[in-house]
This record gives sequence, structure tokens and C-alpha cells, in this order.
Amino acid sequence: MADDTTQSELDRLKAENERLKRAASRGITIKVSEKGGVSVYGLGRFPVTLYKEQWVKLLDMAEEIRGFIRDNEASLKTKS
Repeated sequence: MADDTTQSELDRLKAENERLKRAASRGITIKVSEKGGVSVYGLGRFPVTLYKEQWVKLLDMAEEIRGFIRDNEASLKTKS
């Protein structure tokens, strides 16, 4: 009986481990921060957290930001 319980627990833990690995490798995730901001995880070491109105302003500037990146391509570095 103990072997069956041990094996089922091992199988459960392996499945959970695989699920967590897949979740970690997904890349970018979005969560509500403790203070009510929008936090984007997976871009760097720390999350990028802004309040909703800040995200809306930033997203409204998406084309301008893309243009700036295109115009300054030679000066900008790429994270490896």
C-alpha cells in the first residue's frame, strides 16, 4: 500500500513539475500588483509595473515608439 501511495505521489509531483516548467517557459505574463497596478513579467529581471492610465497612454503611443525604434535602430542595443 505504501508503495502505491508513494508512486501516486511521485506521479502527481512529476505532473505538477512539468506544468510549472511549461508555465515558466511561456514567457510574458500579466498580473495585478499588490497596489493595483498592471505588472508584466518576463521582459527582464524585474516586472514592469504601471497603473492602468499609464499603460493606456503608453499603448496609445505604440506606433510612435515603433517609429522611434526604427529611426534609432543603429544606436539601440538588443538584449541577448
